[in-house]
Amino acid sequence: MKQHMQLTTAQRLILFALGRFYTTLNQPLVEKPVQVRTSKIAFIEHLLEAKIIVKQERALYKNLEALEQKKVITYDNKMIMFTESGLKEVEKINREIHMFISLERYFQQVKPKGKLQTMIRS
Repeated sequence: MKQHMQLTTAQRLILFALGRFYTTLNQPLVEKPVQVRTSKIAFIEHLLEAKIIVKQERALYKNLEALEQKKVITYDNKMIMFTESGLKEVEKINREIHMFISLERYFQQVKPKGKLQTMIRS
């Protein structure tokens, strides 16, 4: 079995964000005659504006460099592109997130059944 690349949580968040960013621009990420791409600078500006990934600009650059070294992204005329393994990693992240969201929705809709035990805190 092939060893999966180890990405940090920050790198996975950045990869996920780039995937979502491109999905909203292109719908979907597969080849089309015309695709919108972004530069590293423009993407980092979007991440900083989102204020969700709390990283300094330099740290975001470093994480993008690490993603390039791990061969999940590449650059074409200074525009960020996913490699094949990068697309697979984004799909894997999306599947993981979908499981969490599905569980959250399930427990929002269904009340637990069966034997529940109530305990009084002391």
